[in-house]
Amino acid sequence: MPINKFPYGIIEHNDNPAIELFGKRLFADQSPLEFLIEFLLVINSPKQVDSEKFERPFPSLETLAAWGDTELKYSPKSRLNLKLFSFLGASRLDSRHETHRQHYKELLESLRNNIKVTETGSEADVLRTLENLFLGFQGVGSGRTWCAQSFLPICKGFLAGETIWSESVARRSNPASWSDSVASHEKYFASNKKLFLARGGEVLYLQVCNALRQKPSEVKQWVKDSGVEIEPKEQDPIALHASLQQELEKLFLHCPNTVTEIAEFIDSGVEPETAFATDFINGEKEKPRYVTAGWCAAESWKEGYIFAVELLRLCKADLDIIERLRLLETACSMQVLRTLAAQSARHYSLGNEVSWPGYRFAVSAPEGGEPGVKRISRHTAKLAEKLIYGAIRSKDAMSETEDEERRNNSLRKVDKGYGGKLFMSLSKRIGLLIPRRGPGVRFTLNEQLLRMLVVTTVPVGGRLTYDKFKELVEARHGLVFDADGFARASKWLDGNEHFVKTGIDSWLKEMLDAAGLLIHLSDSCALVENPAQGKVA
Repeated sequence: MPINKFPYGIIEHNDNPAIELFGKRLFADQSPLEFLIEFLLVINSPKQVDSEKFERPFPSLETLAAWGDTELKYSPKSRLNLKLFSFLGASRLDSRHETHRQHYKELLESLRNNIKVTETGSEADVLRTLENLFLGFQGVGSGRTWCAQSFLPICKGFLAGETIWSESVARRSNPASWSDSVASHEKYFASNKKLFLARGGEVLYLQVCNALRQKPSEVKQWVKDSGVEIEPKEQDPIALHASLQQELEKLFLHCPNTVTEIAEFIDSGVEPETAFATDFINGEKEKPRYVTAGWCAAESWKEGYIFAVELLRLCKADLDIIERLRLLETACSMQVLRTLAAQSARHYSLGNEVSWPGYRFAVSAPEGGEPGVKRISRHTAKLAEKLIYGAIRSKDAMSETEDEERRNNSLRKVDKGYGGKLFMSLSKRIGLLIPRRGPGVRFTLNEQLLRMLVVTTVPVGGRLTYDKFKELVEARHGLVFDADGFARASKWLDGNEHFVKTGIDSWLKEMLDAAGLLIHLSDSCALVENPAQGKVA
């Protein structure tokens, strides 16, 4: 059957079956932090849907309900001056074009002239301190050209779109000055290549938008049938929309506004011409330069709804800003994995009955534990690869017009960059699969993953029984930890459950206890506690 897209409706098959299946696009070269950076970039940029222009995180409910074939457009800032000031000194020498060096010197001189030191020290000391401070917020891309690097997104002033220096073009044309290079910035500073901010954050954003436009009755029925058991207020997409708008707008309030003010001053305060040239058409402020977002699968609204609830709980929890960002980063990565697995299960069931979420992954102890458990976990890791491999080759995703040789060549590239390789590499990056290198990969948890699961599964400041916690983690993420769960994860165990001992999940209890997340009531009963309290309004 054709795969419906949001926001475009049914369109022609894409040449890349993974994009056809999962959305445009989820790509293996995008790191966990870059998924979060791009998602927050869309959230905090001016946006447009149809004739509505808005700066709030999401469109109005009326626009969401009427959203049809119109593309989402958003206007990210490039922040070239800020990146130049912060990252040029730590970039590769061969990536520093002469125009970059010259503008860097001019930018430092302009900043020096705007600094007044009233006590001991000098303007040069202040500049070095600021440069070291902002370099310390480098988030990803340390081996790249300075403009292709990204900041840790602790404030709005650090959010910037991807910019790639076209070195080969510069060698041929050799711009005479910085002004020449930014005046023709799409020629020298390409912002449309999507190499690292590769649209994954756009897909996550569109999934949330798609979820928030669903009918309340349909959401409640799905929650009842799927067993995800979210709170009554969270089951109402209208209330969820309002709460998520409010909480995401307050996300950066915990970072001192001074940081953003200094970043904005460095980027556009002392030398505004660069920002005008890169962020606006013909340098006209009333004409922001928009980027067109892609699409997601319309049927992925279910995983999108769970993700929206997780975002709300992470935003409401009283966490310090760095911990919140780390948990948000993990949540974004887990949403990508959930999208790959759930969407694959819809279109390729491996012969099993498809019920939400359509897949199960057997999780084993980090240090290894029982050999039989490790084997089952490895088996489900292989099943995950097989599930995605088969879904990409399903008749729903594949174009029927390609010849066989071209199709096989295309599929090899898809497997490497978009399919099973993405699932495996991203899972390894966040610690869901180990080892990072070598054979025999299996599912496990680390402290970061465990804390994210607790904070997003247990209501803020609340408690769940240990068994209920495992049940909800299975319903929302497909992760199983005990003998019964393993039987659901692997049909190989049919009639052979006696090979799996009871109590194989004792390591999970020990991890929860060591992290201060478990309350023992008796030998047979324990509570999982979410230690993150709600923020004080």
